[in-house]
Amino acid sequence: MTSRVFESVPPDPIAYLDRLAVSELGREYKSVMLAALAVGRGQTLVDLGCGPGADLSALAEAVGPTGTVLGVDHDREAVDTAAERTGHLLQVDVRLGDLHELPLADGSCDRARTDRVLQHVADPALALREARRVLRPGGLLVLGEPDWGTLTVDHPDAALTAAYTRYVTDQAVRNARIGSQLPRLAAESGLDVVEVRPLTPVFREVSAADRVLGLQRVTRRAVAAGYFTDEDADRWLTHLATGHFLATVTFHVVTARA
Repeated sequence: MTSRVFESVPPDPIAYLDRLAVSELGREYKSVMLAALAVGRGQTLVDLGCGPGADLSALAEAVGPTGTVLGVDHDREAVDTAAERTGHLLQVDVRLGDLHELPLADGSCDRARTDRVLQHVADPALALREARRVLRPGGLLVLGEPDWGTLTVDHPDAALTAAYTRYVTDQAVRNARIGSQLPRLAAESGLDVVEVRPLTPVFREVSAADRVLGLQRVTRRAVAAGYFTDEDADRWLTHLATGHFLATVTFHVVTARA
């Protein structure tokens, strides 16, 4: 089934990150993360996996004109976009770099954050150890990640929901359960976990959910991977498009101290 409620073409990665940042969901969890960072004026803060820089302006405002915001990302296009967008902010420095080997000195940062990045990296534990390395003693790291194993999309056939979530956790996302794993991984990296705050966004409108979750595109990939038959996929998508819709997933905000 193809419906106009679903996006048929994957969005440009930078456009996707931009629209999520300004969505109600994005504004809500990002404000929680910023509050947890407890940024002081004049501090040095690093945004690990800064992408196109959606958060760098707000972080620059938090550290003030005497502070420093470092953005690090492995994607050249994203780094170039972030640098262009923040060129007028003298306290912002955007760098190309790998989270597994940060281009930063030991103990050079007061604050660090990652925002939906560790679900994609090759080695989250190593990335966390690198984050700890660049933090000064007493510095804070705030991590925000979903646990895709908590994803549920209401459907009369619960087996279809289970199959969809199983595909997402098995294949669609590299580190799909990272949200729930963050406290353990942070502790194992030598950080002191201060707070774990779960946030559960609720989607009640299918088009809004699809703009975040890519429901039809993921379903078609699940068919190709053998998690759905074509008939199952049609039943699944038809109900999502025409029936009562509800989807939720738990997002974890973890604060840890070096």
